[in-house]
Amino acid sequence: MPAAGAAGPRGRGWAGLALAAASAAAFGTSGTFATSLIGAGWSPAAAVLARIAVAAALLTVPALAQLRGRWVLLRRGAGRIAAYGLVAVAGCQLFYFNAIARMPVGVALLLEYLGPVLVVGWLWARHGQRPRTLTVAGAAASLSGLVLVLNLTGRAHLDPLGVMWGLLAACGLAVYFVLSAHGGGQLPPLVLAWAGMCAGAVTLAAAGAAGLVPMAATTRDTDLLGHRASWLVSVLGLSLVAAAFAYAAGITAARRLGPKLASFVGMAEVLFAILFAWLALGQLPTVMQFAGGAFIVAGVTLVRLDESRQAPALTTAARGPGA
Repeated sequence: MPAAGAAGPRGRGWAGLALAAASAAAFGTSGTFATSLIGAGWSPAAAVLARIAVAAALLTVPALAQLRGRWVLLRRGAGRIAAYGLVAVAGCQLFYFNAIARMPVGVALLLEYLGPVLVVGWLWARHGQRPRTLTVAGAAASLSGLVLVLNLTGRAHLDPLGVMWGLLAACGLAVYFVLSAHGGGQLPPLVLAWAGMCAGAVTLAAAGAAGLVPMAATTRDTDLLGHRASWLVSVLGLSLVAAAFAYAAGITAARRLGPKLASFVGMAEVLFAILFAWLALGQLPTVMQFAGGAFIVAGVTLVRLDESRQAPALTTAARGPGA
């Protein structure tokens, strides 16, 4: 067997990549489940609330087991938990749904996935991690791949308000990756996901009760994978797979990989979303989309190579400013 000290970092890196890919795949299912609920008469805000509220309930027991009565960790991390729940969880999803109400889904998704580029800019501004040539090349390749994957052809009228919502969604996505990685090493990943979802659910429910966001839900059957299914199937899929597992795995991956690499691997969510659309709806990806996937993989590979060259600097930054 290889020595633990020698194999540990490399093993953690590959485990982090596997977790990041699994998280991206889980997030990629959200479109199918959410579309089925919205088609049955649910409002976007109600779908988001159901997603994070049920996910928080599902994570309660394992989160409390990880917390082991250390309530002081929740008090110390209250600010981070609030930011994570309000911006990275509830806010990001609402921003994206508002964007797709005003522009094509592909354009809105491309705007949201400017988040990884914002992460690079944040690490540069906050921690002095100036992007090196490989990271810049990886960012350019990944974004070019997204354009191809989303097949943004023809003229699209961009609603200024829609652009604003899309850019806010990108900020929410960047906050997700940064806060997931910079957990301070104290709050277990599952606890951060659970507490953030609780904060987001309570705030969103209060906003709905106050009439600030429309809340509408039905118990009608949904159209899922070409079949009629109970609305509970979509809610559980949206909350258990696309939220509870996706967020917990994503936070763990970000802490192993750092926010920059985790954010770029997370871009694979787009590829998984297309795959699920193909399997569920018979929408076979085009040659252009397959080419875009190759660009994204190449971009992630370049960022991975750059990460390995500056691992000590990333490790220092991942501890956070107060470490």
